[in-house]
Amino acid sequence: MVVVVQRVSSASVEIEKQIHAQIGKGLLVLTGIEEADNDEDIDWLAAKLVNLRIFNDAEGVMNVSVKDDGGDIIVVSQFTLHASTKKGNRPSYIKAARPDVAIPLYEKFKKAVEAALGKPVQSGVFGADMKVSLLNDGPVTIIIDTKNKV
Repeated sequence: MVVVVQRVSSASVEIEKQIHAQIGKGLLVLTGIEEADNDEDIDWLAAKLVNLRIFNDAEGVMNVSVKDDGGDIIVVSQFTLHASTKKGNRPSYIKAARPDVAIPLYEKFKKAVEAALGKPVQSGVFGADMKVSLLNDGPVTIIIDTKNKV
């Protein structure tokens, strides 16, 4: 799994001109799932995500997690994170998991993040045409790949 984590002051997901999900301060997590991903990746990533110390403490140092800060999370599926651009100008998405594999893993990931965070998370809809809006705070943007745990 690959995620792009963005610390936000606010974020929302719009589907068919309707707000589907919306948060204030927290994390927007764009999530790419590949065929090789499994429950171990989900558990590791959920724990890493909610404990990632990227919010400022009283001294202005990034030393507080979204969990400790009381922030919210929006998880959005994004298969294009697995784009390969090595050949030509048209990206290949061969590493991205097919929906029959990706959807159950995406749902498990959302539940694992909720369990680790201790409250519900917002989300997009897998495969939907979504309009994602955000006010990146910092900006702080971090990429995490479960294939690079060590």
